[in-house]
Amino acid sequence: MKHIEGYLRVSLFLSEMGKLSGVFSLRHFLVLSLALNVALISRVVYEGENWREEQIRALMADASEKSAHVSMSSSPPPPSPSTPSSMAVTSTEIKDDGERVINLDHGDPTMYERFWQQMGDITTIVISGWQSMSYFSDVKNLCWFLEPEFAKQIIRLHKIVGNAVTDNYYIVVGTGSTQLFQAALYALSPPNASEPMSVVSAAPFYSSYPSVTDFLKSGLYKWAGDANNFNKDGPYIELVTSPNNPDGSIRQPVVNRSGENLVHDFAYYWPQYTPISSPADHDLMLFTVSKATGHAGMRLGWALVKDKEVAKKMTSFIELNTIGVSKDSQQRAAKILQVISDSYEPVGNPKESGPFFHFSHSMMEERWKALRSAVKQSGLFSLPEFPSSFCNFLGQAFGSQPAFAWLKCEGGIEDCGNFLKKHKILTRNGKHFGASPKYVRVSMLDRDESFNLFTKRLSSLHLSQSKDHEEESP
Repeated sequence: MKHIEGYLRVSLFLSEMGKLSGVFSLRHFLVLSLALNVALISRVVYEGENWREEQIRALMADASEKSAHVSMSSSPPPPSPSTPSSMAVTSTEIKDDGERVINLDHGDPTMYERFWQQMGDITTIVISGWQSMSYFSDVKNLCWFLEPEFAKQIIRLHKIVGNAVTDNYYIVVGTGSTQLFQAALYALSPPNASEPMSVVSAAPFYSSYPSVTDFLKSGLYKWAGDANNFNKDGPYIELVTSPNNPDGSIRQPVVNRSGENLVHDFAYYWPQYTPISSPADHDLMLFTVSKATGHAGMRLGWALVKDKEVAKKMTSFIELNTIGVSKDSQQRAAKILQVISDSYEPVGNPKESGPFFHFSHSMMEERWKALRSAVKQSGLFSLPEFPSSFCNFLGQAFGSQPAFAWLKCEGGIEDCGNFLKKHKILTRNGKHFGASPKYVRVSMLDRDESFNLFTKRLSSLHLSQSKDHEEESP
């Protein structure tokens, strides 16, 4: 309406000017008319762009305001139509007939979808058909298939969050952290050793470590089990996942002997999962886009490597394995990291907080409260407790709220995974992590509907169901 009113005012003005034709020539009149129309069009475009920017800022402000409210309150506030959390589904709205299968076995981070949906096309990029055609990204870089803009945004985000040192590190990009893990094993293993290098990790360890390590039956390395029980002489590789998958604990190396080669997996060292107490500074550190921003489908991760020769060998492994990494994925990831960093470094207002990590932290906080409430109501389960510590990035103290729940069945239930499966809840059994089958790993990252249905069903499982399970077991 403002644009129409403006046009009418301009038309009226031009009409009045027409009455002064005796004073102004036709040429003057046409020049003035053109100038006024150009000014009007420019104002329409300017106001349209301002409207778009105001919508984005409003979304960010709403998310930040909600996060601040949650951090100061003992319980989460009710969803508001103006906040990104308005799409949350409360447990009271869910009707559960007990027949729907709830699959929380995989750590698919679909819970982040609604945040990025409400951000609109701010992270959209357009790649023309002629772009990204070459194998090479930067021939002068040690990792020649690393896109310069992606590298720039990785360094920028680490500096903003404060979770990793990047100065004097080489960046190696991979198709997810799994490929980087394989590249690290290859790079750290002597090529002419008399026997394979032992690879260990303290139990409970990530369930994919044994299978990925031994999948190729390499003569360079082999899985050697729980680091707590490792006593073999000679060089070895210890995998240190912190926060740990599956139990969320903060880890340090266990073996601590001569000949050690450490790989630190920091997939979950982000402020939505754990307090950022200090920047990590280790020889070889792995990160992944999937758990940082939720974009698992990009299949993209990166390693920060101190030793140049190790970085070269990792690059060679990826070169032989996949001849580099998708440029399209890197360009898209660069844009997403840029948007997150921009929201924490707005031009002209450096004190304004951006929304993503505040939003995701608040979401994880709400989910852990809901899960602990369900566990308490049931009485059949237990969860680990996490000490509170100060997060330098968020500026507040809180306990870890991991991406996975390490759930233990009590009440005489020996196989927790099988018990939950009978109630159509799929989890990952503790035996896959080198632990007791009384434990299961539960993903906290699924969509709202699935997660809320899970907590509602879990809270309804009581001692009577446990006894029924024992009677049915052989």
